[in-house]
Amino acid sequence: MAHWLMGSAGVSGLLAVAIGAFGAHGLKAKLSPEMMAVYNTGVQYHFYHTLALLALALYVAATAPSRFLGLGGLCFLAGIVGFSGSLYWLALGGPKWLGPVTPLGGLCFMAGWLMIFAHALKQHKPI
Repeated sequence: MAHWLMGSAGVSGLLAVAIGAFGAHGLKAKLSPEMMAVYNTGVQYHFYHTLALLALALYVAATAPSRFLGLGGLCFLAGIVGFSGSLYWLALGGPKWLGPVTPLGGLCFMAGWLMIFAHALKQHKPI
């Protein structure tokens, strides 16, 4: 599990840097300030959750695989695609029907954090 989490973090980080650089250097003059802000929000959350994937990979490698942590990683990936991906697409002029996908991606992010919390509760050992 640590391997796929680490691999996912690596690919996601590579894409976050490339997409962020494309926005900063290729889109700044082409997008309105409002759409540039939408695009940058996608990049921010993409990076945050890439770092969360990396932290999960390191934690799993140091401890043991967990169903909750694996699900958390999948939720983070789904959130990156749903939330950040829909913001990128909308900022670039994609169809407006993608708007409702953004909050679903946000729910995936929240579900990922909930999985980490569930893992912590399962690991809790009473004194």
